[in-house]
Amino acid sequence: MPSRSSARLAALTVAAVCSAASAVVLTSPAHADSVRIHDIQGTTRISPFAGQKVTDVPGIVTATRTYGSSRGFWIQDPTPDDNPATSEGVFVFTSSTPKVAVGDSVTVTGTVSEYVPGGASSGNQSVTEITKPTVTTVSTGNAVPAPVVIDEDSVPDTYAPQGDTAAAGSINGLALDPSAYALDYYESLEGMNVQVEDARVVTATDPYSELWVTVKPWEHRNRRGGTVYGSYESQNTGRLQIQSLGATADFPKANVGDSLEGTTTGPLDFNQFGGYTLVASKLGTLESGGLERETTQKQTRGELAVATYNVENLDPSDATFDKHAAAIVNNLQSPDIVSLEEIQDNNGAKDDGTVDASETVNKLIDAIVAAGGPKYDWRSINPVNDQDGGEPGGNIRQVFLFNPERVSFVDRAGGDSTTAVGVTKVHGKAQLTLSPGRIDPDNAAWKSSRKPLAGEFVFRGKTVFVIANHLNSKGGDQGLTAQYQPPVRSSEIQRHAQATEVNAFVKDILSVQKNANVIALGDMNDFEFSETAKILEGDGELWSAIKSLPKSERYTYDYQGNQQVLDQILVSPAIRRGCDFEYDSVHINSEFNDQISDHDPQVLRFRP
Repeated sequence: MPSRSSARLAALTVAAVCSAASAVVLTSPAHADSVRIHDIQGTTRISPFAGQKVTDVPGIVTATRTYGSSRGFWIQDPTPDDNPATSEGVFVFTSSTPKVAVGDSVTVTGTVSEYVPGGASSGNQSVTEITKPTVTTVSTGNAVPAPVVIDEDSVPDTYAPQGDTAAAGSINGLALDPSAYALDYYESLEGMNVQVEDARVVTATDPYSELWVTVKPWEHRNRRGGTVYGSYESQNTGRLQIQSLGATADFPKANVGDSLEGTTTGPLDFNQFGGYTLVASKLGTLESGGLERETTQKQTRGELAVATYNVENLDPSDATFDKHAAAIVNNLQSPDIVSLEEIQDNNGAKDDGTVDASETVNKLIDAIVAAGGPKYDWRSINPVNDQDGGEPGGNIRQVFLFNPERVSFVDRAGGDSTTAVGVTKVHGKAQLTLSPGRIDPDNAAWKSSRKPLAGEFVFRGKTVFVIANHLNSKGGDQGLTAQYQPPVRSSEIQRHAQATEVNAFVKDILSVQKNANVIALGDMNDFEFSETAKILEGDGELWSAIKSLPKSERYTYDYQGNQQVLDQILVSPAIRRGCDFEYDSVHINSEFNDQISDHDPQVLRFRP
């Protein structure tokens, strides 16, 4: 099961670029009698023998990888040194199915290489390997070195050292301090046989047969069993990715809160889709935590319920319409207004110029009716073909669903893909010049990204302005396990510009009518504590209502063992100051292996 990324790169992700090994320069062979695995691994992340040929390096085979593009085996020195910073294990890259077996005592001659998963441009750390090997089997049937137990006592609470400013923030050249930093501790075990026991699952099994556990049971735990990511300074150090060296079909289908009981054992690897990974030759037994999907409260007659839901590239060919409909009707209790993100055009990813999405939306509306929900009406604006990012040819956009029995939409003609919506004053009240309309669609902030959709609604005689957003994704950001610490979040540049535009538009509304009911919601692709959120909130024009929840309940997405906020509903002062609202992050997807979207929907109930 070679590691692969999820279909969507979200929070805290690494750029998915072609893998490439670091360039090496061959020098004279090292002396066989002095070079052992711990010498090759050294006391930093880069081997002191990188690019050199080493001869007759001894070790016991602890595991073999017989699939994918990274075939080979791991060896470990049964006679370790007394330096905790030097790993005793190393991966031998054979490129073809290895001819050794677990328990073989071997000597390996080859070239030491530092392989960077994802390529150097990803910013990832490298894996020390022996490449182009010549392998000699000395004996068979030997005992495999006992695994190092990774637990809450062994992993430091501080995540990573500060990068070396003289090396552009890289930690590659820093001496490892495994007693001080979690990333140093894991690096000191690179390639070694390790073990976790009775580990709780904190990210469900994904389509690539991977899951995440924590070895620190109480680290930022929430009531549903996950590990919450609450700030850039409070990293969750106990997270560890689990793969298997066995058959994909045998990999457990786990949800958050489940556990791998007993021992899970195998070599500690590093890959581009999560960093340090226990590649298990023995998996613990899956024990269910009994997690169930949540259901929010039904809005009362006088409450307006507004929701945001990223339906993950929904197009007519998908088999998830009935499940999405059931979620909206039953789990979300049929909100009055639903902002949908990632609605694709009528033929999905087929890139033939089609931009209309009426078939996609109407299929969902019909499924909602069949599930016992209301007959929603809808409004949206088709994007210019292939100009809004997302899956090529898919033309994703935001769509307003609304229940015409409960709320009305104010239509003002003229809104299209390239015309900017404005704000005007009529009888002392704010009005949109176009409804629906898109916010400043020609602004460079929206290049290859979704443009916000603004609409004017009326509920029980009160006007509510709703802005549906899907900001720039985190694709391209360096991962938490990058060699650069702190990692560079390059995607923020565009997202900050977008947040500035949205805030400015809200300011325009409030400058005309300071008590206007304004809601900006959607997939903001950033955390409630991020600079993006601060820019959206501005000087009080908006406030992210998910912050009304306890910190342990603030999450809408689960990525690499971190439960985090990407989807938000921000409200204007008139809504916030009334304090007569309820917010709910409805956990129906992010924690489950059979999710129909990777996002949890959000619901706000209030009295305008």
